[in-house]
Amino acid sequence: EVQLVESGGGLVQPGGSLRLSCAASGFTFSRDAMSWVRQAPGKGLELVSTINSGGGFTSYADSVKGRFTISRDNAKYTLYLQMNSLKPEDTAVYYCTKSLDYGSSWSPLSQGTQVTVSS
Repeated sequence: EVQLVESGGGLVQPGGSLRLSCAASGFTFSRDAMSWVRQAPGKGLELVSTINSGGGFTSYADSVKGRFTISRDNAKYTLYLQMNSLKPEDTAVYYCTKSLDYGSSWSPLSQGTQVTVSS
């Protein structure tokens, strides 16, 4: 059974940083591209960032480009999202997912981790 457990969220002031983690189990992590998805209050889902299985290729939403960095440690079955220069509009629940699973009918497997950017 695929399990994905996000952590690392919290309350941070604008301009601050957070590092999110996603612990994966139940599948061969190193074979799958992975993504971070977020949902802000009252808004739809947004694909934030994607990384290929080997970690050599990444992509970002325009809204976070230059501020967020996705990475992975395949030996530890863990996905990361380093978030710098946080803005209030980054406030959302953040989820990780297998990239191939993300689509119009996607729903999260877990609770996600709440990120709140506020002074």
